[in-house]
Amino acid sequence: MTSPLRLGIAGLGTVGTGVVRIIQRHADLLTSRANRRIEISAVSARSRDKDRGVRLSDYGWEDDPVALARRDDVDLVLELIGGSEGPAKNLVEAAIDAGKDVVTANKAMLAVHGQALAEAAEAKGRVIRFEAAVAGGIPVVKALTEGLAGNEITRVMGVMNGTCNYILTRMEADRLGYNALFEEAGKLGYLEADPNLDVGGIDAGHKLALLASIAFGTRVNFASMEIEGIQRITLDDIRQAADMGYKIKLLGVAQMSGRGLEQRMSPCLVPKTSPLGQLEGGTNMVVIEGDSVGQIVLRGAGAGEGPTASAVMSDVIDIARGTRLSTFGQPASDLRAVSGATGSVPAPFYLRMTLLDKPGALARIAATLGDAGISIDRMRQYGHDDESAPVLIVTHKTTRAALDEAIAAMAGTGVLVSEPVTIRIEAV
Repeated sequence: MTSPLRLGIAGLGTVGTGVVRIIQRHADLLTSRANRRIEISAVSARSRDKDRGVRLSDYGWEDDPVALARRDDVDLVLELIGGSEGPAKNLVEAAIDAGKDVVTANKAMLAVHGQALAEAAEAKGRVIRFEAAVAGGIPVVKALTEGLAGNEITRVMGVMNGTCNYILTRMEADRLGYNALFEEAGKLGYLEADPNLDVGGIDAGHKLALLASIAFGTRVNFASMEIEGIQRITLDDIRQAADMGYKIKLLGVAQMSGRGLEQRMSPCLVPKTSPLGQLEGGTNMVVIEGDSVGQIVLRGAGAGEGPTASAVMSDVIDIARGTRLSTFGQPASDLRAVSGATGSVPAPFYLRMTLLDKPGALARIAATLGDAGISIDRMRQYGHDDESAPVLIVTHKTTRAALDEAIAAMAGTGVLVSEPVTIRIEAV
């Protein structure tokens, strides 16, 4: 048996503590599976005295994570600090410079700096692995880089933020409004320190950008992603979607079009009988479509100590076994720089708006859609009062660009009481 793989763990929050717990609990199991003993040499965190529920006295301690990366008794650095800049990025750069491999759970850092970090690591003959950065315990990175490597990937989509899925499913099940459930999610500890990372779709957008890079062999391009959160979704939208046989999900979709890579993270309607439509609570799901394999559905816990630490350990064991893959599945220097495409793939859309209750109001709205080349599949008024009329319209397939043109024209009709809410209907 070869010499032990010695770890330096930076960050002892939920995930870091979970990794320590797995190594302490399953030392012999890990050794048998990796054919090499996996040991912790040293750790680093902001507070040395905090009780984390695991024994740390056997390990060296570094207040500075960069010093951890430079220790002679550390072979592999685990970056579990988080954040796109600052200590996390400094640690990874120091580890690469010191000739160390890196395992990270940091989707924000990789979404912003992944290309540069991957190039630096590969120039040194090192690897960066990040299974835990996307969808928690679901092995989706491994599925794309290994299991589906023989496929041309045509589309990647999924629900990759458990907090948003929790809020949307509770809205439907318990008829509670968004604001009440947002407060509840905060009290339960489901929200990031900056809640907009969750409900604004940014956290899930980071994850989608990483999957798109692997799936399509492109440089990570988070900046070109269309992102819309769930803040504008109402109980009316939930009810109307259900009446039409749909569920509303914060859905990430990445696919290559003739105009470039289309990446969007936004609320979508999906058939309620589909796997995504049946996804409840805080669970994540990723759907991958390949030319040979067809559609693959991966479902599981997207966050939490156990699932995320499990994903970290899958990367650690791979490195212990000697399995070495390029960060994004192929050499970083070979990744293509592609332009971001916006709204180029046609789809039906759901529109909800409130109109003034006066003759010809609905006809004016229909005319603006027609002028933009958009045909109406169905239309309904509901909840009518003396001054306004809520209206629901479902279009036939159209592009987002055409729909935006029509909505801009609606503002000049003089019949809108509220700005239209638009939700894409995604084929699954």
